[in-house]
Amino acid sequence: MDRIHMDALDAIAGAQAEAFITLADGNRYRMINFVSFEASAEINLVEVPILGKSGKGNKPTGWTGTWSGNAQYNQSVFREMMLEYKRTGKLPRFDIQVTNEDPTASNGRQTIILKNCYFKGGTLTKFDADAETLDEDIEGTFDDWEMPEKFNLLNGMQ
Repeated sequence: MDRIHMDALDAIAGAQAEAFITLADGNRYRMINFVSFEASAEINLVEVPILGKSGKGNKPTGWTGTWSGNAQYNQSVFREMMLEYKRTGKLPRFDIQVTNEDPTASNGRQTIILKNCYFKGGTLTKFDADAETLDEDIEGTFDDWEMPEKFNLLNGMQ
């Protein structure tokens, strides 16, 4: 029986992505300054004692969405959100859209849209006289998400 292997070209190149932030007021920004980004959904599980069993079962009871990343320190979009919150007590919500598409891969593209995002706060100002460039860590939460585009199955997966 012949083994089937993934074609190396189908590994998605890390820089082959695009990201957008859309504010609730409709302003949309292409976040070309992002260096890295990751979003995760964690399933909340509770242990359930079951009469007559020596072990406990598990029951999913919801999920929590978080995102984090790193960006070049060269834009003020997130600082403007923090300033609005400081001034008004209203923290703007936004959506983040990330599309991965590597033209050398056969599996197409995937787009995930994180909905109702909040920014947890972060760098207001900084400098480093010894640094070649400045960057900043960013993080937040989301409470919904969509996947309007998904990767095609790789040859050999079915």
